[in-house]
Amino acid sequence: MNINIICTGKIKETYLRDAIEEYKKRISRFSDIKITEVQDEKDPKIPSPSLTEKAKEKEGKRIIEKIPERSFVTALCINGTKYDSLSFAEEISQMSMKGMGSITFIIGGSNGLSDEVIKRADSKISFSDMTFPHQLMRVILLEQIYRAFKILNNEPYHK
Repeated sequence: MNINIICTGKIKETYLRDAIEEYKKRISRFSDIKITEVQDEKDPKIPSPSLTEKAKEKEGKRIIEKIPERSFVTALCINGTKYDSLSFAEEISQMSMKGMGSITFIIGGSNGLSDEVIKRADSKISFSDMTFPHQLMRVILLEQIYRAFKILNNEPYHK
């Protein structure tokens, strides 16, 4: 199975980059994993709903261009389905059985995901009703993917 994570923006903080690399290394025992960053749009000096929407649309086009063919696409968004770790592991197992070849998770930028990206998604997942910085969300997602693989392989880690 191949796992792709498409994200908006770059990680500037060293401690987050280190955590991302650590979880990528751990996950690589179970799956190929690739993280693709797309350029984020700078927030306008005077934000308005229409400018924010245009920024999301531009980011969305960049995201969609990077989605691999034959990939099951899961968008991370606040109105998605919530899972506990065991049910998330089962969901990953089910996604991999759909025979698509890969799973692609999409993390939007600070303004969220465009309608086009959300429509393209085969599923939507929410990790919380709270809002997390999109940079930190990469670490959270990677940790949960790693936890899911440990659960699916009956290995100790999950508590």
